[in-house]
Order: sequence, then C-alpha cells, then structure tokens
Amino acid sequence: MNLVLISIGLGLLAIVYGIVTSRQVLGAGAGNARMQEIAGAIQEGAQAYLKRQYTTIAIVGVFVAIIVFVFLGPISTAGFIAGSILSGVAGFIGMNISVRANVRTAAAAQSGLQQGLTVAFRAGAVTGMLVAGLALLAIAVFFYVLTVPMGLDLTILAEKREIIDALVGLAFGASLISIFARLGGGIFTKAADVGADLVGKVEAGIPEDDPRNPATIADNVGDNVGDCAGMAADLFETYVVTVGATMVLTALLFTGLASAELTALMSLPLLVGGVCIVTSIIGTYMVRLGKSNNIMGALYKGFITTAVLSIPAIYWATDYAIGMGQSYTVGDQTFTGMSLFWSMMVGLAVTGLIIWITEYYTGTQYRPVRSIAKSSETGHGTNVIQGLAISLESTALPTLVIVVGIIVTYQLAGLMGIAFAATSMLALAGMVVALDAYGPVTDNAGGIAEMAELDESVREKTDALDAVGNTTKAVTKGYAIGSAGLAALVLFSAYTADLKEFFPDLQVSFSLENPYVIVGLLLGALLPYLFGAMGMTAVGRAAGDVVKDVRAQFAADPGIMAGTSRPNYARTVDLVTKAAIKEMIIPSMLPVLAPIVVYFVITAVAGQANGFAALGALLLGVIVSGIFVALSMTAGGGAWDNAKKYIEDGNHGGKGSEAHKAAVTGDTVGDPYKDTAGPAVNPMIKITNIVALLLLAALAAG
Repeated sequence: MNLVLISIGLGLLAIVYGIVTSRQVLGAGAGNARMQEIAGAIQEGAQAYLKRQYTTIAIVGVFVAIIVFVFLGPISTAGFIAGSILSGVAGFIGMNISVRANVRTAAAAQSGLQQGLTVAFRAGAVTGMLVAGLALLAIAVFFYVLTVPMGLDLTILAEKREIIDALVGLAFGASLISIFARLGGGIFTKAADVGADLVGKVEAGIPEDDPRNPATIADNVGDNVGDCAGMAADLFETYVVTVGATMVLTALLFTGLASAELTALMSLPLLVGGVCIVTSIIGTYMVRLGKSNNIMGALYKGFITTAVLSIPAIYWATDYAIGMGQSYTVGDQTFTGMSLFWSMMVGLAVTGLIIWITEYYTGTQYRPVRSIAKSSETGHGTNVIQGLAISLESTALPTLVIVVGIIVTYQLAGLMGIAFAATSMLALAGMVVALDAYGPVTDNAGGIAEMAELDESVREKTDALDAVGNTTKAVTKGYAIGSAGLAALVLFSAYTADLKEFFPDLQVSFSLENPYVIVGLLLGALLPYLFGAMGMTAVGRAAGDVVKDVRAQFAADPGIMAGTSRPNYARTVDLVTKAAIKEMIIPSMLPVLAPIVVYFVITAVAGQANGFAALGALLLGVIVSGIFVALSMTAGGGAWDNAKKYIEDGNHGGKGSEAHKAAVTGDTVGDPYKDTAGPAVNPMIKITNIVALLLLAALAAG
C-alpha cells in the first residue's frame, strides 16, 4: 500500500501548488475601477450560471444515485457520489480562478507581454494541477479505503468484484457530471458568442468586444463556463476513467497473482500519475518568452520540459512498483515491466504528435487556416466549403497516429499495453489543462481591455495572447479526444472480460456474420452524429434568442449605440443561462439510455446472447464514429476561428473587408462545432461504455 500512499502524497502536492500559485495570481494588480467593474459582471454571470447548472445536475444525480444504490449497492453508490462531487469541484475551482485572472492579465499586459503571459498561464496552471491532483486523489484515496480500512481482498472473487464495480461507479459519477458541464457550458458559450457576432459584427458593424453590445458580458461568461469549467470537468473525468479503466482491466485479466503483486500492478497507474504531477509542476516554471517573443514557443517549452522529464520519472515508477524484469502472462501473451514502460513511452509520443497535428490544422502560420482565409476572398459559401474540407481532412493524421499507437502497444503488452499508453497520455493532464485554461483567461483579458478602452498597445498584447489561446484550446481538445479513444478501447476490453466472467456459459458472438452485431455497430455509429446534431441545434435555438434580445435592446434604447446608455447585460446573461440549462438535459441523457434500450430491445427480440453482442458492437460503433466526429468538429472549428483572426491581422483585406465578413460567417458555423458538439462527444464516448459495464454488473447481481 506504500505505492498508493506515495500517489496520495503526490496528489496533495498538486493541491498545494494550486493553492500557492492561485495566491500569486490573485495578488497581481486588478487594474482600474472600470476594468474591475467589467470583471465583476463576468464573475457574477459565471457564478450564477454554474449555481443553476449544478443545481439541475444535482437533481439528476440524486435520481441516478438511487438507481445505482438499488442495483449495485452502497459501495458503488459512494464511488458515484465521490466522482460526481469532485468533478463538479474541479470545474467550479477552475472557473473561479479564470474569472479573477482575466482582469489581472489585462492589467499585467499594460506592463509587457511577458507579464501578461505569466499571469494568464499561472492561472491556467492552477486549474491544470487542481484537476490532475483531485483526479488522482479521487482514485487513489478511494482504492486505499476499499483495500485497507474496508479490507477488501483482491484474491477473493466477490470482494474483487466490489472493488471493480466501485471504481466503475467512481468513473460513472465523473462522466455524468462531465457531459452535463461540457454540453451545458458549450451551449452557453456558443449561443452568446454567435448571437453577439451576428448582431454586433454583422448587423451593427461594431467590434467583437464593444461594450455597446448587450451580449458581450454573456460572451465573456461563456468563455469561462465552457472552455474552463467544462474542460476542467471533462479532463477530470477522462483522467478518472482512463486510470480507473486500466486498474479494472488489470483486476479482470490477472486472476492468478497474489494479492500484493496484483495490488502493485493496479497501483502503477496511480504512481505514474503522481510522478508526472511533479514533472508538470517543473514544466510550468519553464514557460518564458525568448528573444523572438514567440508565445506558442514559450508554452511549448513548458510542455516539452514536462514530457522529457516524464520519461525517467515513469521509468522509476515502473521499476519501483513492479520491476522492469517482472514477467506477466495474459492468455497466450507474455510481457514484462519494461514492455509496459515502452507502451507508456508510445503514449507520450502519441500525445506529442496529436498536439503537433492539431496545431498544424489550427495555427495561423500553416496551410489549413490560410487556405480558409484565402477562400474567404470569394465569398461566404467558399469559406464554408473550404472549412468543411479542412475539418474532414483533419481526421486523417490523428487517426493514423492512434492506429500505429494501438498496434505497437498491443504488440508490446497486449491489452495492458494499450491501457498503460492511455494512462501515460492522461498523466500529462496537469500541463495540458494548463494550456487549455490559459485560453479563456486571455480571451476575457482582450474583452476587458476593449470594453475598458485601454490603450491600443494593450489590446495588441492581449490579442497576441488570445490568438495563441485559440490554438491551445484546440490542441487540448484534440488531446482529450485521442486519449478518450484509447480509454474507450480499454473500457470495451473490460466489457468483454466482464462478459466472460459474469456469463461464462453464454455464447456471445461478435462475428460480422451476426446481423445483430451489424445493428449494434450502426446504432453506435449513429449516436455521435445524433448527439452532435442535438448540440448544434441547441446552440442555434439559444443563439436565436440572444439575437432577438440584442436587437430588442438596440431598438428600445437608441442611446446604447450612441454610447450614452448602458445595455442590460444581466438580462442577456440570464436568458442564455436558462436556455443552456434547458437544452442540455435531453442530449446528455442519450448516451446513458441508449446502451440500456439497445440491450433490452435486442434481448427481447433475439435473446440475451444477441443482446450482449449488439451492445458490445454499439460500444465499438460509438468509439470509431465518435473519434472522427469529435476530431473533425474541433479541428475544423478551430481553423475557422483562426482564419477569421488571420484576416483581422490585416491579411486578405483586413477587418471590414468582404473576406472578413465571409470569415465571420465561417467562424459562426465553426463555433458550435469546436466548443459545443465536438468536445461533448468526448465524454459521450466514455459514458456509453461505462453504462454498459454498470449494466453488466447489475444484470449479474440480479
């Protein structure tokens, strides 16, 4: 158990870092009274939204907790509740730091670009380390409690099942909160953003963050509840699910090991996560501008430092936990601790490659974004066509990287190789979330600088920071989707292993000659498209309400456009809040109910064996289709956004040109792609698989 205790200690180190660094961020100057007034309005709106969202989620959560208690008992229910609460806490803390750091970033940018970068990145690092620390503590403490104070023995089948079901329950709680937070925050942020752009930029011809636009505060609130709180909950969930799934798969596959040996192997993912928290903390101090003032380069210094230091750290963790020469056999495949280490190195390589590929497709200095900007010269239609083409193209390279990663790690250590590769990817979550949370801080900082009418030189600095923030947000989503794909494969492997253990006498065929397998594949492939459509439609409806509200305020009070009257920001924020909460419920329940309905319908029609076959095929369909949908939407939307910014920097006619108007249209299409539907597919993939595992456990218990 010393491995678990070390992991708990390293998780606490992340919390300490978060507390100390947050004090540094909050100790920075907050600017003049006008800046603080604007920041206060953003804080108030963000807190009001999260309070209403979490109240709604809590009602759903209580209902689900009762169902989990009835079918799986108190231990799994405790896991579900712990996962739910900590996922919500991760999002709430991330948002609170973000909405206080934005004004301080704008104030720091008055002194220089490095000062603004330092405040913004430190704020992101607080969120990143708290997410990684809370996620690691959630699993490590829960596993420790189950195996030490409660004394559950991994060598006793019934008690091992309780541990496995409890870990799945923990992951389910994190996933359920994540999908609500991701989708609800995404609907809010893009409804406000699209509505503000359509009336402000397109109709009224005023800048993006002009204080005369009633939707500007709602837009700034949305950056925080979507890209900060939503992403924090998302990556918390991905971390918990990936590490938890690796531990569950270990417990399922290794049936002949002694308790101490199995505990050590199950604890290795926790120790890997812990040592990578240390390397991530070191990496945060490497983020500094060089002579070239390359902001993305400064951020990459931090990430590369973390990744390079993680290599010896993971080697030590593997050697300390199980030994490099220790041999294991699963089925007809034998591997060693060294094989697991190399699998984790592949995971780090996959992480780096996906980040680089995503930057290529969303960075303003590369062909994809510039091709969209160029196409804008000939109109709105050609911009949309080229943007769609780039979104489709952007799926190819990440898919090839993931495919190679799966083949190599499977050859190294079978299913365990894939699982540990996914674990090493998530071990870097602290640094990657820091890169993501930096984005909404700099976006808000630019808005505050504009609304507070700061010197143009300040806006130039915040714009430079924000342009990189768009890329880092896209990069993080690409990373989350890639790791989700591998994690979902691990969950599917746990499903098939569970099936053999729970129903050994049932002949379940996953052959493509079985028509019910084809049915499951088709239904699974459908779900991400249907889910994405529901998310996009929700943004469209909510954005329409914003447009009507802003138009009504302009018509009722001509003094708003004249600059003599103040818009009713609170009214627009409240309108978007209500719309987002209402719209998130039905889509969020789709991945929860779909596996249950498919299983019972096919079982009723064709028997239990075919029901399980169709359900397993549905899980594979969701994984394959979901990866493509999510990658296409997030990279395509990011490319559309940065194409607009590339034009605004003076290319292809600059602001106000016909190309710029076309780019605004493309960005409007891409906004719900990259910030609502696409990212929400990530937790949707995993929650579908987790519900299937819980369904198996419930059926076996019944």
